[in-house]
Amino acid sequence: MQLMHRACALVRIPLYTSDGPGDAPSDGLLDDEDVTLAASLMTGIPASKLGADERSRYASMVEHMHQRIIGQEEAVLAVSRAVKTARVGLKDPNRPIGSFLFLGPTGVGKTELAKALGEFMFGSEDQMVTLDMSEYQQEHAVSRLVGAPPGYVGYEGGGQLTEQVRARPYTVVLFDEVEKAHPRVLDVLLQIMEEGRLTDGQGRVVSFAETVIIMTSNLGAEYLETVEMTDTVRELVMGRVKQFF
Repeated sequence: MQLMHRACALVRIPLYTSDGPGDAPSDGLLDDEDVTLAASLMTGIPASKLGADERSRYASMVEHMHQRIIGQEEAVLAVSRAVKTARVGLKDPNRPIGSFLFLGPTGVGKTELAKALGEFMFGSEDQMVTLDMSEYQQEHAVSRLVGAPPGYVGYEGGGQLTEQVRARPYTVVLFDEVEKAHPRVLDVLLQIMEEGRLTDGQGRVVSFAETVIIMTSNLGAEYLETVEMTDTVRELVMGRVKQFF
C-alpha cells in the first residue's frame, strides 16, 4: 500500500526537466515505470535493478558474480543458488533473504564476495552494513546493536545495527569475524536469522526480511590453506565451527 501511495503521489506532481516550464508534465496516468520509480525511491535500489527483466538478471547471477570474484566457484554457486531460491518465493517471508557463514583465512575474498552480492542485488556495494565483531566482545555490547533502553546514556541515538537497517532495509549485513562476538551478541544474530526482526531500545520493530546476512570467520582457516578441498578437510573445518557455536 505504501508503494502504491508513493507511485500515485509521483503521478500527481507535475514533473518538469531543468530546461524550463515549456517541457511537458506527467500525463497523470499510473504505469509500470511510475511504480518502479517509487520502489527505487523507497528502497534506494536503482530503478534499473527493479525492472521487468529481474528474472533474466538473476538467471545470469553466477556469471555476473564471476566477473568480479576470481575463483571461489563453489561459494559463488552456493550463494547464487540460495538467493535465487529465495527470490522465487521459496523462503519464509519473515526471514532474511539468505544467511551465510563465510570461512577462510584473511585475504581469500570473503568480504569482496559480500560486496559483490550487494552490488548485484541492490545496485551498489555500498548497500552494506559492516560490523566488526571484535568490537562486540563484551556482554553490554548488545545495547550497541539495538540501542540503549529508556533512561540510559545513548538512548536517543539508536542501535548501530537497527538504525542502519531501518534506514536501508534492502541491504547486505556483514558481521566480520563473528567468532569474536560475545555469546549474548550471537543470540541477537540467531534471532535475526530465525525471526527476521529485532526490537530496538525504543521498542520499535526492525525487519530484516529484505536483508542478506553474512558472517565471516577464520575458524578452521589452518585447514583451508590446502590446495584441494577434500571431504576430510570439510569435516575438520566443520568440527571447529561446531566446537565454537
